[in-house]
Amino acid sequence: MIESSARALLDAVVGIAADLSLPDVLRRVVESACGLVGAEYGVLAELLPGRRLGRVVEAGEPREYRTPADLPSGPGTLSVPLRTRDGLFGRLYLARRDGGFTEQDRGEVVALAAAGSIAIENAVLYEQTLRRERWREASQQVTAALLAGEDGGTTLHTIADRARVVAGAPVGAVALPSETEPDTLVFEVLASPYPGYERLVGARVPYDGTASGRAFLRGEPVVISSYGGYAAIQQANSGLRAPDTFADLDSAVAVPLKAGSQKLGVLLVVRFRDEEPFTDAEVGLVRDFAAHAALAVEFARAEEDRRRLVVFEERDRIARDLHDLVIQRLFAIGLGLEGLSRLTKQPELAERVTGFVRDLDRTIRDVRNSIFSLQEPAEAHGGVRSDLLRMAQDSTAMLGFEPRVSFDGPLDAAVTGPLRADLLATVREALSNVARHAGANSVAVEVVVERGNRELSLTVLDDGVGCTGSSPHGQGLANLRKRAARWHGTLTVGPRPEGGTKLVWTARPGRREEP
Repeated sequence: MIESSARALLDAVVGIAADLSLPDVLRRVVESACGLVGAEYGVLAELLPGRRLGRVVEAGEPREYRTPADLPSGPGTLSVPLRTRDGLFGRLYLARRDGGFTEQDRGEVVALAAAGSIAIENAVLYEQTLRRERWREASQQVTAALLAGEDGGTTLHTIADRARVVAGAPVGAVALPSETEPDTLVFEVLASPYPGYERLVGARVPYDGTASGRAFLRGEPVVISSYGGYAAIQQANSGLRAPDTFADLDSAVAVPLKAGSQKLGVLLVVRFRDEEPFTDAEVGLVRDFAAHAALAVEFARAEEDRRRLVVFEERDRIARDLHDLVIQRLFAIGLGLEGLSRLTKQPELAERVTGFVRDLDRTIRDVRNSIFSLQEPAEAHGGVRSDLLRMAQDSTAMLGFEPRVSFDGPLDAAVTGPLRADLLATVREALSNVARHAGANSVAVEVVVERGNRELSLTVLDDGVGCTGSSPHGQGLANLRKRAARWHGTLTVGPRPEGGTKLVWTARPGRREEP
């Protein structure tokens, strides 16, 4: 009898050690223990910190367990611990209806549990190795996407989606600091195979009182449970309609996207309630992945800055060539033509040559505009030059023709902020006056910034009936005078010798009068 029991125990131990997959090992431990002592029911429960249940594997009629307190107890129940080098992994529970287990049964189950603990530890190590390998491959995929020139938005989606897939989670997201609201994160990307989560793109959460905010501020991972119920309140307050599965979200880990001391944002990965909560080992893997992803993003940004610098250097070289070669040659041609106009005895020919000289002057001015555009790149949202050209196009319907617009000087660099707003408002008012009162067939708008940004001047010339307003003291012109005075400038309006009206508005950048 003893020999047969020993053989059965040996067979059970050998069977347990035959697998490396942790779910398979846990299942074999339960089934082998039940077969060894004739138990009708067995359950192996993984016990997590905070009195939480991890994996639960059963043999026999299934039961429902929510907390460790629900696990079998009382007469007819045998319970033994399963320990690894990291401490208590869980407990094995066996139940039998015939009144319980003998001391021999207990001894055999304890021996089986010892062998099972070794097999579990090996399976856990194997599982961790596979998991690390999957996270490493995910990091390589993100890096490869960045090096291939993938745009920023697509890269963020790749980071969120790869983290979600490798973590076995239904939702992955990336939040970045808001550019308009202080102490606020904006969820730029949400990756999920479940419908409805795309509606949460753009959701904003404060730094204070949120898992993502704490992770960003502290620079360390933050793990929470019951994420769906907690975050649903915030989403409801923000007016965004959460997807149907949102309330089922439970275990979540928020880790900072941090490259060195630079914090770029937060990576959030969330699991459903019926899935295993994040362990400390998994949190470490997510943190390492986020660090590698952030480093790759920073490298891609640095590479983009390097390419942009190369472009700027090339633009600067082109600008120098235009100034040193093209403008100088055009200027020399203009001087030569002026000399010819003085030598000719034919008035008509002299007038035509003079016209060519004026055309060359305009060409030189346009080339200089191009030089300043190359040397002073427009702001990200478009410089004042772009605004003026757009305004000229928009006024075509009002005037019946498109005004001619010319620039001279570093306009985009010198005219920004409130001065930019006043200049655009002045041009808009001047063109409106021409449309309402002048009856003109053409309008020229010239904007000049002196070298050193000492003065900005706007000149509006029309060929109309000689009036740009209902009266020299009309409300429209009064507003323009106030705008000029605000910048220690002037406004003059008067007739042109050849007919029409000339409006000159000036301002001094950097010398705004305080209201």
